[in-house]
Amino acid sequence: MATLIAIEGIDGAGKGTQAGRLVESLRSSGLTADILQFPRYSATTFGAAIGDFLNGRFGALHEVHPQLAAVLYAGDRYESRALLLQMMEVNDVVVLDRFVASNLAHQSAKLEGAARVALIEWIEKIEYEVFALPRPQLTILIDMSSQMSRELVSRKAARDYTTQEADLQESDLPYLEKVRRCYLALSHSRLDWCTVHGLTDAGALKSIDEVSVEILAAVKPLLS
Repeated sequence: MATLIAIEGIDGAGKGTQAGRLVESLRSSGLTADILQFPRYSATTFGAAIGDFLNGRFGALHEVHPQLAAVLYAGDRYESRALLLQMMEVNDVVVLDRFVASNLAHQSAKLEGAARVALIEWIEKIEYEVFALPRPQLTILIDMSSQMSRELVSRKAARDYTTQEADLQESDLPYLEKVRRCYLALSHSRLDWCTVHGLTDAGALKSIDEVSVEILAAVKPLLS
């Protein structure tokens, strides 16, 4: 089975760009590689419901309990499980643009303390045990400030699930900062995670090439 690598980060961090460039680099080195992006808004029943959620159909962001929201995202991956396993059978590497970690960070950011810890444990049980999704060998967090994230989101092309410039999550900067801190806490506490910073120490945006080089360096030890 393929090596499974997940690229994570808050909205606008460059996950899709970097996941695509990583696949290109792996292919140019002679490996077979493919990419799968989550959520799959237009490809699954749960993905379409996620689009409705992010467009506010079910209420404001904090009006939907995070445990219920988590089921939508987990369901989208469960519907995609057969496709993911098929991709893993025919490739050396599969790169994921968001995976289970997105659910952990985004939903746990809405809670505090023991409730946050319990939700993280519950989501991982649902995704990895009940739905039997494969675990990534490496999760790469692209860390980006929420302020820079908001600016980068505004530059995005139209998405297939919304007509808005920013969806329910992307437009809430305090929420995005909480998500960012949850991502960092997860990365610092887990050996199968690494963090690549999207900004320099001076707060300037790193080039796409600079981030790509760091990501490839983190991946190479898995492939040797």
